[in-house]
Amino acid sequence: MNIEEKIEECEFYLNQIKHFEPDPFYVNYFFQLFIKYINQIYDRIFEEASVDFGLFILKDCNKERFYKKALIKKDKKALEFVDWFEKKFEDEHKTPYPNFIKEVTEFQKKSDKLPKIKIMLRAKERYFKDINQEILVNLTDNKLRSKEELEIEIKRNIQVFLEILNNKRILNNEPKVNQKQVIASTFIQIRENESYEIAYASEVYISVLKRFLTESREKIRHITK
Repeated sequence: MNIEEKIEECEFYLNQIKHFEPDPFYVNYFFQLFIKYINQIYDRIFEEASVDFGLFILKDCNKERFYKKALIKKDKKALEFVDWFEKKFEDEHKTPYPNFIKEVTEFQKKSDKLPKIKIMLRAKERYFKDINQEILVNLTDNKLRSKEELEIEIKRNIQVFLEILNNKRILNNEPKVNQKQVIASTFIQIRENESYEIAYASEVYISVLKRFLTESREKIRHITK
């Protein structure tokens, strides 16, 4: 499977996440696959680069093995690509959502399980620093038991959520929200007091992956010409 196909797989998993929202079981399942493919995509970029630079790393190519082989061969152009890649990677992950995905990939390398997924209320139309509110829904084997139970919990929590959110919106001269403009989505908390919406963060990261692939290939062509 080439890099483009792996990115298409990520897009497929993103669509599955959106389809099953906000069921924690299925969102968790497809999000873990999404994260797994991210790591493979970055490895494949270096697999392609190993051929372009004549390093020909035949098995399990990744940035670390590429760098070691480039050092052994004293290949300045290959080392220049690694340096560019690391700086590009840092720049791409300075904003909150890509950085969150990076933290999840690092977390998954250390643990077989992701942190517990939360079901939270959010406004359909996002504004900066909007609040989200967790709702506690009865689950069976980490799956939603029924849409009816979900709707009951949304109705039970929505008035408090709207009051807090709209107070913030009024202070910032932003449009107020009504009940029909609120939905339940799945979130994960990696760091204390910071929860991120899984589907939205994954969608943002698809653009990061596509940009990384395009610019990596352009950089290789520029260095090796």
